[in-house]
Amino acid sequence: MTTISQTSPNQPVRHYEHYPIRVQDYVKFREQGFLIVRNLVPQEDVQEMNAHMDRILAGEEHFPGVTPPPADWDPDKKISYYLRVHMLHRVLPIHERFLLHPRILDVLEVLIGPDVLALQSMLFFKQPGQQGQGYHQDSYYIPTFPDTLCGAWLALDRADEENGCLWMTVGSQHEPVYPDSDGQSENGQRDLSDIEPIYNASHTDENANGLTRVARKYPGREVKAEVDPGDVVFFGGHILHRSHANHTKDRSRRAFVGHYCNARSFVPWNSGAPYEGDSANYLHILGRGTTHLPYAQPKFGTPCAANQPPAPRPRRQQAPMSMMGDMDNDLMTLTAHPDEPENHASS
Repeated sequence: MTTISQTSPNQPVRHYEHYPIRVQDYVKFREQGFLIVRNLVPQEDVQEMNAHMDRILAGEEHFPGVTPPPADWDPDKKISYYLRVHMLHRVLPIHERFLLHPRILDVLEVLIGPDVLALQSMLFFKQPGQQGQGYHQDSYYIPTFPDTLCGAWLALDRADEENGCLWMTVGSQHEPVYPDSDGQSENGQRDLSDIEPIYNASHTDENANGLTRVARKYPGREVKAEVDPGDVVFFGGHILHRSHANHTKDRSRRAFVGHYCNARSFVPWNSGAPYEGDSANYLHILGRGTTHLPYAQPKFGTPCAANQPPAPRPRRQQAPMSMMGDMDNDLMTLTAHPDEPENHASS
C-alpha cells in the first residue's frame, strides 16, 4: 500500500495510506451523482479541525477578512456568530492542508482527474437553530469549462436528518445548469432552446426556490446523506442538493467543504479577485497530476503536485495519464497512454 506524507512548515509530518477507489465506486458516483466514502479522513485530523473551530467560536483565533464575535458576548451567543466562512485556505495553513488532504485527493484523482485543481474551501459551523440551504447546483456558482466541478464534503460531526445533513436528488446530475431569471449572472446553460431560467436558487422556502420544480421531476429519489465524522461526500456540480436547519438543541453539524475540478478545465471563477479573462486558473492550486494551464502554489507549502511535480516518465509515456478500470482487481488505476508509433498502417 502506498503511503503519502503531508507536512508543512511548523507542522508535524503525517503519513496517509493511499485510498484505492473501486470500479463499483466510480460507477456509483456516475449513476447517482454522489458518493459517500466512509472513514476517509482519520479521526486525529477531524479532532484537530474541530478544536480549531472551537477556538474560532470562542473568539480566540483571528484571521484576515473575517470579523470576530464581539469580545463582550457570552459564550452561548458566540457559538451562533458564524454559519460558514469561505476561502480560509488562503490565510490559514490548516485549511490549506485540509483542502489538499491526500486521502481526499486520492478519490478526486479517480472521479474527475487524474489532474486535479483545488478551487475553494468552506467551513460550516451550523450550530443548533441555524438555517440550511435550499436546492442549488454548485456549477452555477463555480463554472468550469469543460464542466468537471466536484465537491468534497468532509463531516466533522455526525450529520443526520435532525441536525441538517445533506439531501441529494438522484437523477438530477443529468440536468443542465439552470440560469437565473434576473440576469444577475451569465452562468447556466442558456443555449438550450427550451430551458426556463429559475429564480431564488438556494432559498430554503420550497415555494420560493425555482429549482423545486426541477427536483419534482424525480419523485422519491431525494436521498439523505447521513454521515459520521471522517466520512466524505463527493458530488458533481449539476446534482440538485440541499440541507435543512439544525433542529437539535445541543448538536452542531460542522463540515469542511472543498471544491475541485479537472486541472485541464478553464476556470473563470476568481472568488472576488479582479476579472482578467476566461481563465483564473492561476489563482487555484494544482493538487494532483499535471496541466497545460497556469496554477498557483500553495501559500503555506502544503505538499501537492504544484510544488512536488511528478517524476519524469519515458518519452513514450509522456501523454496525459488517465484513470482506467482494472477488471482483474476491481480498482481504478492511473494509466499512461504511449504515443502512437511513427509508422503505422492506415485503415
